[in-house]
Amino acid sequence: MRKPLLLTVAVVLAYLAPPAAQEPAIAIRVDANARTGPMTAIWAMFGYDEPNYTYAANGTKLLSELAALSPVPVFVRAHNLLTTGDGTPALKWGSTNAYTEDAEGRPTYDWTIVDRIFDSYVQRKMKPMVEIGFMPEALSTNPVPYRHEWQAGTNKPLYTGWTYPPKDYDKWRELIAAWARHSVERYGAREVASWYWEVWNEPDIGYWHGTPEEYQKLYDYAADGLKRALPDARIGGPTITGPNGARTQEFLRAFLEHCLRGTNYATGKIGAPLDYITFHAKGAPRVVDSHVRMGISNQLGAIDNGFRIVASFPELRGTPIVIGESDPEGCAACSVRTNPENAYRNGTMYSSYTAAQIARTYELADLHKVNLRGAVTWAFEFEDQPYFAGFRDLATNGIDKPVLNVFRMLGQMTGDRIRAESSGAVPLEAIRDRGVREAADVGAIASRSDRDVAVLIWHYHDDDLAAAPAAIELSIDGLPDDTVTVTHDRVDADHGNAYEAWKRMGSPAAPTPQQYSELERAAHLVALEAPRRLRVANGQVRLSFPLPRQGVSLVRLTRQR
Repeated sequence: MRKPLLLTVAVVLAYLAPPAAQEPAIAIRVDANARTGPMTAIWAMFGYDEPNYTYAANGTKLLSELAALSPVPVFVRAHNLLTTGDGTPALKWGSTNAYTEDAEGRPTYDWTIVDRIFDSYVQRKMKPMVEIGFMPEALSTNPVPYRHEWQAGTNKPLYTGWTYPPKDYDKWRELIAAWARHSVERYGAREVASWYWEVWNEPDIGYWHGTPEEYQKLYDYAADGLKRALPDARIGGPTITGPNGARTQEFLRAFLEHCLRGTNYATGKIGAPLDYITFHAKGAPRVVDSHVRMGISNQLGAIDNGFRIVASFPELRGTPIVIGESDPEGCAACSVRTNPENAYRNGTMYSSYTAAQIARTYELADLHKVNLRGAVTWAFEFEDQPYFAGFRDLATNGIDKPVLNVFRMLGQMTGDRIRAESSGAVPLEAIRDRGVREAADVGAIASRSDRDVAVLIWHYHDDDLAAAPAAIELSIDGLPDDTVTVTHDRVDADHGNAYEAWKRMGSPAAPTPQQYSELERAAHLVALEAPRRLRVANGQVRLSFPLPRQGVSLVRLTRQR
């Protein structure tokens, strides 16, 4: 007998029969009337080292998918936008040849490759997060050797001539001004003013072979050149690594103090433009007893420290913050072959970690009362690599990984964040300080717009080990008495997971066209079951379902027009 389309609120929707010997149910309570803050699309930012992958076939395919994720523009950040070279990509390398000099030392600008990269974004209604770097060979104070030959697992140096200060800061300033003027001519002043421009990347480590004071000088001259060309342009820094250590924290504090009260190296005036603040945050996975153990506390600790430092400057309380790279660890181009701790990347460990981490990042911003505007996921795609090789990417050879479906879920959450409480959630301070090492973190984040309520629920643990599903009892209060459509999307071993489908095929090194099509279908975000209509009574809906370990669910209630 067919189930009726309309169910009363007294009926609990059981999506799957719960297994025997279940742990006590997890009660998740959502109050649609309790606003906690805006559902800012902080996750709608992505980045990568290799800018020349942007316009490769799989690169443009993935960009189109990223652009479709969100109702707001997606920002894209790439390294090596000023690096000298012929545009041939390699791991952790790329080039544009934007700046060279003639025999007399006169600058020559060539924006051909930069335009090709930015056109790929703008044509898709995406926006560049323009990383001003790295140092062109003709400007480097120590250019030989210039290009690195780094490979994971070897001792070949990474930080070569492209990491050094400029030999002429006036030429550096004019380079940035020329870049901005060209961008305005090509895309319009209004469009370029909506981008983020940032100076360099991680100047507290080997990416910058200069002192902190020399970085401040680099920043001042770049900001002066940019603002001369386009006063409304947004510029920020210092793009340091995660501020978990005293040295990096001091770098951040000194930079902020310089921008507020220091003498500007380029203008001689007090202070420097600072339209937003950016730092990075990374986790720390490792192999323990033959399995991967994630280090979410390391990432959340870095975010917490960065927010606390910014909040300690009263003048910066409202200044936007962008976490310029926010990831489970630091080397996207290090595959599982050389780094076995990166085995989390292909499957649902990555997707469940991402859901838990992003939700906790919102909580940390609320705790410190800072203006968080974005968090860049440093993952894209790698060309000419084996399928599911364990790089930190969103797709492999054009096949989406499960983690990308978490961003598809987040793209359906708009409006305001609303209160969501879970009896299975690890407290914020505990997960920040100690991670998830005992009971699993079964948590939720919820949003409400004019027509829908969305609840994202995850079942996460730091240890990549099998465990029983969690029995979820979800109640949503504060709803108008109306008819809603209930949808339930899922990412787990059997849903939205091309990696498991690939393994079931026998892990083919070169999938056939039919297998490739099957993998593309398996990679899509899918519903746990068909949408249902439900009549809300007394302002409440209750739903019940099991959520596997490392599973992520998105439940949406959409009002009829």
